[in-house]
Amino acid sequence: MQPFTKLTGIAAPLPMVNVDTDQIIPAKWLKTIKRTGLGVGLFESLRYLPDGSENPDFVLNKEPYRRAQILITGQNFGCGSSREHAPWALLDFGIRCIIAPSFADIFYNNCFKNGILPIVLNKDEVDLLIHEASVAADPTFTVDLEHHVIDRPTGNEPIHFELDPAHREKLLNGLDEIGLTLQQSEKIDRFEAAQRMRAPWLYRGEAAA
Repeated sequence: MQPFTKLTGIAAPLPMVNVDTDQIIPAKWLKTIKRTGLGVGLFESLRYLPDGSENPDFVLNKEPYRRAQILITGQNFGCGSSREHAPWALLDFGIRCIIAPSFADIFYNNCFKNGILPIVLNKDEVDLLIHEASVAADPTFTVDLEHHVIDRPTGNEPIHFELDPAHREKLLNGLDEIGLTLQQSEKIDRFEAAQRMRAPWLYRGEAAA
């Protein structure tokens, strides 16, 4: 997983509340177990018209937001079903940070498993950032995870955010749960070696496997 330390990129304003995972990536895309190739289906019902052409009114179809790496949106983002394809689709499109007043719990935790930083700010701060991303000639923001600040295109005072230290360390080091476990590989090997001595019958099937 790619470490997240500091991200400078275009921020797309999406002033919608209760955006659910079916809106983020429709169910028809859930057949794949690959994390790539889902970006084209991101917000499919919003990005495309019934004839398959782009919806010119949707933010991610406009310049410069087509290249957005940051999404600023409304409360309860990622609600609905617990599909991990939702953060996969966002990441495949290029989104590495989402700023909102609140997130659905499962979606929020799935973001950290995939190298996406979800930032919770109060509604007034989010509304301010949405406005700035909408009107700035160059809506480029910098999200600094090491210092917990968001630098704005206006040059005004940065906005501070809080994050659980455990989540912060995972992102800074590019580690998911598997990566954290592998950090303890020497201890695991020692445990298994000792267990083989104490209970060899537990390992009789290894050769056959």
